[in-house]
Amino acid sequence: MARGKLHLNPSGYRNMRICFLGTGGSWPSKRRNVSSIAVSSGSTTVLLDCGEGTQRQLLSSPVSPMKIRAILVSHLHGDHFLGIPGLVQTMSLNDRDAPMDIYGPAGTLEALEKGLTMCPFSPNFNISGHELEPGDTFSIDHLTISCGRAAHGSLPSLSYRINEPDRPGRFNREKALELNIPEGPKWGMLQRGEDITIGSGPDVRTVVPREVVGPPRDGISLAYSGDTAPCDEVEELARGATVLIHEATFADSHQEVAAAFGHSTARGAAALAKRAKVSRLFLVHISPRYQKEEELKPLIDQATEVFEGAMVPEDGNVIEVTH
Repeated sequence: MARGKLHLNPSGYRNMRICFLGTGGSWPSKRRNVSSIAVSSGSTTVLLDCGEGTQRQLLSSPVSPMKIRAILVSHLHGDHFLGIPGLVQTMSLNDRDAPMDIYGPAGTLEALEKGLTMCPFSPNFNISGHELEPGDTFSIDHLTISCGRAAHGSLPSLSYRINEPDRPGRFNREKALELNIPEGPKWGMLQRGEDITIGSGPDVRTVVPREVVGPPRDGISLAYSGDTAPCDEVEELARGATVLIHEATFADSHQEVAAAFGHSTARGAAALAKRAKVSRLFLVHISPRYQKEEELKPLIDQATEVFEGAMVPEDGNVIEVTH
């Protein structure tokens, strides 16, 4: 898959952008850097993990490091965490003053303290660390974030779900015209949930939004597994999501290795996505052993046998997700 943009439902309204900064597992290779994904919704950008070299990957992306609002760390293995100190220092040297939040599992605060003080350097912007437990829910600007357990051995590990707000219901243009509501500002008021009045004198009447606007519709949702063997908790967190980004470290030929180290095969990730009834599946954390196309092909084929349309993005791919 070539570097650049992919468009899902390009005729629709684009509301969430996913930039794959690092799609490899365990250590960097010539083809893939280690884990990091930038998710942007409106003016809010969060990083899902921040492995070593993430700041270098950002330079080749449309994502500005200065606008990253928060980092969500799945677990404290170096390929998911070690990029934070360098990224923070670069932000500071470029005069960032906006605060940033860093979320992660138990042990995150101690790891941040060590990582951000190992060199004689102090950030000039405020960093707030937060330790989470499975089941916690919190907000980042307009986004609602939920976290669940991931099955990655004995290490505290989290999966995340990012939900945009519900969208307004569909506006019934024909019904509005039938009610003699003139096209213009009053239509906009109804779509925003405001009552309006029409007519005059004894014929004046109030129209409420539910007369011409359907029930609210779900906003875009994205689930991220972090490193994990397939498990019920990740499946439940991802249920019905617009997008699932799931690790797929190995092909079937290394299924025993995957199980031993708390990882997924591509087929296992695809089966979970199918059971969870997600709309799109992107497979990441690809082992460095799969460098050439002929090495990667079995992994892709095994996933698409189970979940049609499953994709393995390359570093630098940008996905525009629409409603």
